[in-house]
Amino acid sequence: MQPLELWGGHECSVNRVGGVFHDQTIRSGHQHRIEDLERFAALGIQALRYPVLWERIAPQRPDKQDWAWTDRRLARIRALGLRPIAGLLHHGSGPKHTNLLDESFAEGFARFARAAAERYPWIAEWTPINEPLTTARFSALYGHWHPHLSDEPMFWAALLNEIDATRLAMREIRAVRPDARLIQTEDLGRTYATRPVADQANFDNTRRWMTWDLLAGLVTPEHPFWARLEGFGLGDRLRAIADDPCPPDVIGLNHYLTSDRFLDHRIEAYPPERIGGNGDMAFVDVEAVRVALPGPGGLEGALEEAWARYRIPLVVSESHNGCTREEQVRWLREAWETALALRGRGVDVQAVTAWALLGTFDWNSLLTRHSGHYEVGAFDVRSDPPRPTALAAEIARLAKGGAPHPATQGPGWWRRDLRLQFRPVFRTVETPEPKRAWSTPAAAAHPLLIAGATGTLGKALARACEWRGIAYRLTGRAELALDDAASIARALDETQPWGVINAAGWVRVDAAEIDPDGCLAANTAGAVRLARACAERDVAFVGFSSDLVFDGESARPYLESDAPAPLNVYGLSKLRAEAQILALGGRMLMLRTAAFFSPFDPYNFAAHVVRTLGHEQTLAAASDLVVSPTYVPDLVEMTLDLMLDGETGLRHLANEGAVSWAEFARLIAGALGLNDGLIRAVPAASFGWPAARPAFAALGTERGEIMPALDNAIARYAAMVAEVEFSGEAEAVVEGALANQPVRPSAQVS
Repeated sequence: MQPLELWGGHECSVNRVGGVFHDQTIRSGHQHRIEDLERFAALGIQALRYPVLWERIAPQRPDKQDWAWTDRRLARIRALGLRPIAGLLHHGSGPKHTNLLDESFAEGFARFARAAAERYPWIAEWTPINEPLTTARFSALYGHWHPHLSDEPMFWAALLNEIDATRLAMREIRAVRPDARLIQTEDLGRTYATRPVADQANFDNTRRWMTWDLLAGLVTPEHPFWARLEGFGLGDRLRAIADDPCPPDVIGLNHYLTSDRFLDHRIEAYPPERIGGNGDMAFVDVEAVRVALPGPGGLEGALEEAWARYRIPLVVSESHNGCTREEQVRWLREAWETALALRGRGVDVQAVTAWALLGTFDWNSLLTRHSGHYEVGAFDVRSDPPRPTALAAEIARLAKGGAPHPATQGPGWWRRDLRLQFRPVFRTVETPEPKRAWSTPAAAAHPLLIAGATGTLGKALARACEWRGIAYRLTGRAELALDDAASIARALDETQPWGVINAAGWVRVDAAEIDPDGCLAANTAGAVRLARACAERDVAFVGFSSDLVFDGESARPYLESDAPAPLNVYGLSKLRAEAQILALGGRMLMLRTAAFFSPFDPYNFAAHVVRTLGHEQTLAAASDLVVSPTYVPDLVEMTLDLMLDGETGLRHLANEGAVSWAEFARLIAGALGLNDGLIRAVPAASFGWPAARPAFAALGTERGEIMPALDNAIARYAAMVAEVEFSGEAEAVVEGALANQPVRPSAQVS
């Protein structure tokens, strides 16, 4: 790796509120102080994020452009030996003649990008649009900035306009300069939550990646948000983006102390002004650092997650803390030391950016007011000339070496007890993150690797590891693809896990009849490929199979030694995987399980029962298919126990019991006090499913029953669901996280 670089930038947003444009470059005085560039260069930075903004150069008409101000400053930057990273839109919606929802926005922006590239062909690094997702949220979802909408379909349309504008802009820039690099910035934090608001946290934690997911061509029919956006009529646009992606050359993370959020349903514990919601329930949205125990993942967690997801070089593209001077210094120093530590662990962090060198104005109101609230930067512009602060000295120290100021040593407030502003909450139910403060270095050096980051089982396994303090790495397809042997080898060799759990694969039973090759490729060939790589490295492996390997002709629950005979492609794919994986020998464990239900998953049968009966609607359920439902929290606990015990071979793992789907629905209804008279027991044939199901697929075991009884599991499931009590609706904890989740009109500081 090249040495870690130090970059800089001044806050240069030009956002529009109503008919008024707010220009931070003017407010900081930099508009009339070209000598600021010498001040920046003297700090020892190597690169400077700098505005070449559409609104400033062509504010009235696209054919009337004034480059004079930008020409002078870019020439001075070049003469000072700094590399400019040109930004064309910074929290803006374009000049007066357009906006984020204008159908011609992307093409007009691309024309401007071409003009900028032709004027400055020596610039190699570009950020066409800063923080597209954040800008779209503030403009079209929360209504803070022009065009002041609070409409989810319009929000997605605005974001896609920005993504299209970025793709087209880079095409035009590269037509002039083929080696031009796209440095794509976005605010990145993590949302934590109490259990009743876990679905909203899941939603937010999926949405936060959309800028980079879209540009990288990852938003395909398999993406969690594809169906949602297609439902808004945006499917054709998604296909066009996926077919012609523009992946970033560098991912820029803008992370602030406000970036990590905490959602809490216990609104009585907070001031009234903190209370918001999502249309279904009331909750507060506060800074996670002010309430969560242990503390949030912070910058380190964000960088680790982005690296694991994309494997694209990273920069900290904004590091700023609007606080007292010593805390500003500590925040920047921590960012620098975090980047160095991650580089030592193989994460390709290339630079840290000291942002807001001239400070910021009115970000405490998200730039919606012109009240003059000023946060000092490396220079205090309230003096003439601007006065260098202790932060300027720290930037120079990082660039050139030297001893830190003694008053700035020690941990920042976010590392001390005083960070807790509200009643502390032990965060245990949020979707997991790579960083775990309680993991010892020795344990973290050889974590448990879990494949299947987007699935119910993968998330549940990771959640159990969080509870139990087991160091782990949860991977998605971007970092471990079952159809790519090289990807598997790379993930195993880089992670050096002590064990691997494969929770990835094909889960759509009926779709497998239509695409048998796809199902077999994922569930058989992919699973075997991963298991073989583990066997070659003497790494313990756990895979999951299904009750659908049986034909249903048994009169008693199936045991491990009973002969399988699948009736459908899905069952065949699992059976073949079992046989080939167990034939590898070594530390292979295959677990047959069935019919998941969990309070953390909105897509299982039990959740469907709760939703349907909760709305007093009729529910049809098969009366002639008998299964052994499996409570996911029990499954993951026992899976981890068996793995730690060194168990191998084949084992059945389902809650002890055998019920039809209609009987299971009645048990759920009874446990939650719902009207079981709305349940209609019907033949399975009435559903017209393409895949045949075994009439009797209950699972028993001859290896010792370790799973609780089904009635016990249902009671615990009902107790978990019943913990959520708002508006008399007990089903909220299992309400659709992505399928039905409204987007809250909250304000998060970028």
